[in-house]
Amino acid sequence: MGTGGGGAEEIAGERRQLINVAYRLLGSVTEAEDAVQAAYARWYGLPRSRREEILSPGAWLTTVTSRICLDLLGSARARREHYVGAWLPEPLPDRTEWDRADGADPTGPADPADQIVLDESVGMAFLVVLETMTPAERVAFVLHEVFRYPYAEIAGVLGRTPAACKQLAASARRRVSDAHPPVTATGGADVVRRVKEAWESKDITALVGLLNPAAVMTADGGGMVGTILRPLEGGARIAQYMVAMAGKAPGLELLERSVNGVPGLVAQRAGAVVTVASFDISDRRITRIWVIRNPEKLRPWGGGSG
Repeated sequence: MGTGGGGAEEIAGERRQLINVAYRLLGSVTEAEDAVQAAYARWYGLPRSRREEILSPGAWLTTVTSRICLDLLGSARARREHYVGAWLPEPLPDRTEWDRADGADPTGPADPADQIVLDESVGMAFLVVLETMTPAERVAFVLHEVFRYPYAEIAGVLGRTPAACKQLAASARRRVSDAHPPVTATGGADVVRRVKEAWESKDITALVGLLNPAAVMTADGGGMVGTILRPLEGGARIAQYMVAMAGKAPGLELLERSVNGVPGLVAQRAGAVVTVASFDISDRRITRIWVIRNPEKLRPWGGGSG
């Protein structure tokens, strides 16, 4: 009898790692969950004798999940050509926010977003840079740089030589070389709090002072809700837009919340989350704002709480 195959508990225990890999590859909780489910379906679709021959079920599942994500990334590039406005990754709440949002029993089965480790590799700035990569670059980079998989194993995912995978990762690394380091929680929280206060008081001068003159705001409404369709450039223009929106948003409540592991803002109306904003901050000024309003991407946030 073989020593491979793994028991049901061991196989189920791989889910957390697979969800973490898939979310970073796809930028979507829903698609990550689907990819992992498909990988498990393929595992259980194997004859028992074949499963027992596999010495590392976790490595097998990671390889299959990554291949599924690779295929999805290829088709996503085509789909996003027809997406209304900018496409942004799905924002992730803090675990406590997720539990409170969906009312889930914290002792029950974990939701996929609840299993994603919130570190710099899921920061919105990082995920947006990943979107600029080719599917092969993204897979090679994420598996090697984030999860430390050797190029020999990545070669099995991509169907290329280890040397070719190393070149792909190097190319991807160059794309992120100019990215700003993640802001500290303390500094970021202070800037975000001041943005919230300035927005609530419609203080355009204060907002301009908090924004880098070359700041860029990008919004994702998916064609389902109203928002800007193209990036808005310039700190002054962004401040004017924010103040104008504040005047058109009666009953909107702005809350300080963790977004993908760093300080951000959440807007609620009648208890329902309608907007999530993430920020990139450098030298205590905001350089990028990502605004997610597509309702399909806000499902992990549920109705929230005051």
